[in-house]
Parts: sequence; C-alpha cells; structure tokens
Amino acid sequence: MKQKYLRSHTLARMLSTGLVFSVVAFSAQAGTLTVSAASSLTNVFKDVAAAYSKAHPDTTIQYNFAASGALLQQIRQGAPVDVFASADQKTMNDAAKAELLDEATRKNFVRNEVVLIVPSLSKGEVKDLQSLESAAVSKIAVGSVASVPVGRYTKEGLEKSGQWDKLTPKFIFAENVRQVLDYVSRGEVQAGFVYATDAAVRNDKVKIVQSLPIDTVVSYPVAVIKSSPNAAEARSFVEFLDSDQAQAIFSKAGFRKP
Repeated sequence: MKQKYLRSHTLARMLSTGLVFSVVAFSAQAGTLTVSAASSLTNVFKDVAAAYSKAHPDTTIQYNFAASGALLQQIRQGAPVDVFASADQKTMNDAAKAELLDEATRKNFVRNEVVLIVPSLSKGEVKDLQSLESAAVSKIAVGSVASVPVGRYTKEGLEKSGQWDKLTPKFIFAENVRQVLDYVSRGEVQAGFVYATDAAVRNDKVKIVQSLPIDTVVSYPVAVIKSSPNAAEARSFVEFLDSDQAQAIFSKAGFRKP
C-alpha cells in the first residue's frame, strides 16, 4: 500500500511540474503500466493500448509522451516508468550505459523516415532541400539536437547535403517532433523536418516535399526499465509490440517493420 502511495505521489508531483501524461484506462480494478514513449508514437500507441487491453483487461496503460531525451532525463531522476520507447538508438544506448534497462528485453520494433514538410497552403517557396537556402525562406522548424532524435537526424541529413551551417540562422528549435509539426501546420514557419508518420497525422495541414537522405536507420528501440515494479506485465507489453496485431497497427500508421 505504501509503495502504491509513493508511486501515485511521484506521478502527481511530476504532473504538477508540467509533464504530460495520457491515461488510457480500461478497468476500474486495473493495474497501471507506465510507458514513456517518443512524441512521434503518440497516436499509434493509443491504438496499440486499445488492442493490448482486449487481451489484458486488468491492465491500464498510462503513457508519458515527450522527446526521447527528456524522457530519459525523467527516468534518470527517478520517474516511475515501466517501459521506455525511444525514437533513436543513441538515447536508448545512454539509458543502457546508465544501467537503467532490463537489457534482455531491449528490441527494435518499428522504423521510420525523416521528411521535409511545408504548410498545405504553401505558395511553393520550398520545392526541395536546396530551396531552403532562398532568401524567401526565413523560418525552418527543427527539433532540438540536444534532446530530440529528429533534430539529430535532421542535422545529419543537412550536414550530408552541406547545408546545416548555412541554414542554422533560419532554425526555430522545438522541444519535440510534434512541436515542429504544430509550427508547420499553423503556418508559423515555412518548413520543418518531422517523421513521415507525423506528416500523415496532419495530412490536411501539411504536405511532404521530400525525404531527408541520411545514412542512419531511423529505428525505434524499446525496453523494460530495470526498476519497474510491474516487470512481468512490462515484458508482456514489450513482447506484444512484435505481434502481428501490433505490427498491423503500426503499418497502418505508416511505420515500417524493424
């Protein structure tokens, strides 16, 4: 009982500091599984939770969506997390180096790609990567390189094309990939870099110009947190992500198999 109280108290304290949790509740008597997941998984993981609940009606999935780096920082500081799903290998490797993971449970469960997007009502200033250098383009939304995987992927691609330094003065840095998507969909910037699956979520507000060529595979790893008090259920959830049912949900959302 005391452990349950402390866990609830910690969650309440984190909520009071502005961290956003999305609770998908399916049973009043359910146990709670807390999953910290990259922002780009927001929509699809809610569908995955609904599918998982049919086979596990006594489990409530509580999601915490944010940039992968921010999520890792929360876990380092003792956030009560059972499962961590990152949008890149670097962040998960950092979690492993900090000995936060049950290493036996780590796996890659989906892939994605980074794309250049513009508002759907764009007048055509941005036709490709090269056109970003035009004087007509003054604001480009990019994820923060320090904590947002899509920001690091973007830097890799623009360094490969020789444009990163040239375009830096135009960058509007965002706290996560969904913030980049918001900036572009509202027309507050002329272009931005997100995952293809994010663009699909707002295909009425944004359009894809082209894919960003990078050498790194955009793969999503997941693992059970070593300190999870719900280790068995956490492992069950991680295993479910590889199931045909879950992979069909990911595929429908535009994700690729690992």
